[in-house]
Amino acid sequence: MAEQKNKAVNLLDQLTLQQKMGVMVGVAALFALIAGAWMWGQTPDYRVLYSNLSDRDGGAIIESLQQMNVPYKFAEGGGALLVASNQVHEARLKLASQGLPKGGNVGFELMENQKFGITQFAEQVNYQRALEGELARSVESIGAVAAARVHLAIPKPSVFVKEQQKPSASVVLSMQGGRLLDSAQVSAIIHLISSSVPEMSAKSVTVVDQNGTLLSASHDGNTNEGLDANQLKYVQQIEQSYIKRIEALLTPMLGANNMRAQVSADIDFSRTEQTSESYKPNQNSADGTIRSKQSSEAMNGSGLDASGVPGALTNQPPVPATAPIVADTGTQAGGATANSGNISNLQKESTVNYEVDRTIRHTVLPVGSIKRLSVAVVVNGNRKVSDAKGRTSTKTLTDAEKEQIDNLVRNAMGFDQARGDSLNVQVAAFTESKEMIEETPLWKQPDTIELAKELLKYALIAAVMLFVIFRVIKPALDTLLTLKSNTGGFTASQESEAIPEATYTPSNPSYEQSLQTARQIAQQEPMIVASVIKEWVSNNG
Repeated sequence: MAEQKNKAVNLLDQLTLQQKMGVMVGVAALFALIAGAWMWGQTPDYRVLYSNLSDRDGGAIIESLQQMNVPYKFAEGGGALLVASNQVHEARLKLASQGLPKGGNVGFELMENQKFGITQFAEQVNYQRALEGELARSVESIGAVAAARVHLAIPKPSVFVKEQQKPSASVVLSMQGGRLLDSAQVSAIIHLISSSVPEMSAKSVTVVDQNGTLLSASHDGNTNEGLDANQLKYVQQIEQSYIKRIEALLTPMLGANNMRAQVSADIDFSRTEQTSESYKPNQNSADGTIRSKQSSEAMNGSGLDASGVPGALTNQPPVPATAPIVADTGTQAGGATANSGNISNLQKESTVNYEVDRTIRHTVLPVGSIKRLSVAVVVNGNRKVSDAKGRTSTKTLTDAEKEQIDNLVRNAMGFDQARGDSLNVQVAAFTESKEMIEETPLWKQPDTIELAKELLKYALIAAVMLFVIFRVIKPALDTLLTLKSNTGGFTASQESEAIPEATYTPSNPSYEQSLQTARQIAQQEPMIVASVIKEWVSNNG
């Protein structure tokens, strides 16, 4: 070991200053490359922790990350805060336990630090700010909403009824990338805001997005025209329901992929209310219920004064009349005749009112009723069937099977000719087509891309190391080996082994060639030749 060390020291002593500097630079570059490759391999992959943070939240999050010893860095432009990919979820959970990020909106925590002696106006302003912040936080909890701002216009209360004003609200939404709100979600936001403020109606809430598009226009009473998303979804559900019903009925008979069905439903979404009142004559007037009855009698003539035998018989009440309503005018009440009284005119009237059948009907027609169904069914005319032995053959539909399919579809769809339903069943030969599922190529798969990145990183490190080794280190080592062979390698024993004495004759061609080579070396490398001669002289001395 000591001998090898001495040889290395002797070799370094024999190098020129330029050669020593080259060797030192090469060795230093090799170590630097190895260290840089190791540090590069240990560098974590950074992912986004939070983006679009306010200055207050950003400072609080950075302070917490420093306390947790979590490395972080900023994206270009400072728009996002990045941490190691394996610590993203853990850091979010820890920051959430600390209430970070709080967001740009302040809520009712603003009321916790009220100063003593604050004016009523400042207290009202703080309350309105807190309410706006809480509402904004509630709206931001919706997945498609990235940020929200709520502005409330709450008028001052007045004792005069004519001067009282209703509160209103304006909401500005910033949506997530590529996300949109449907009609139901916009309606939910409107009712959330209106329900949180006393005496605020849903019509007083205006919702716009970051592009200035008015989202609450479809919820006004005057602009509710056409079909909304819920109605279109309902129509699709009705059509798909009939399609599944038909396919479930025909698939066991025809086999899979041997029929196709399409349904077009005409749905009535109009709201209709009807009130009708009808009168009918009494079915049986004799047994009918009497509402009122009125009778009157008038008589004119002479001899109508009181008469008869005075006494107890005269004071008795008259006997009830037994004659019909239309009776002979010659007979009076109590059995007296008209001639006895010399009556010239007798008039009687009787009015009887019976109850009449009366019906009041209030009908509310259902919304979303089916007005008309149009169904089209295509059946494969060349079906492939297999027998008991597994042999496959082609089978066509007979007329009886066609009629059977037609009847089954009519029953499945609830065919109503009065409603105007239509059914069309056609038989056609299906073309065989193999649906190829396009698989993601191997070079496009995320795992392959990540593996390629890692391999490329290590391949680049290996290429740089090989370049340094073969272009810097190896030439320096070759120079050292050449110097060693020209200085310490020409000992007496090695000279006899390398060049025998018998060969050093002027007549030997190899001797001339060696001599010419030595002259060329002396011309090109005089320093090396001088060192060799110096070594020879010292050894002979």
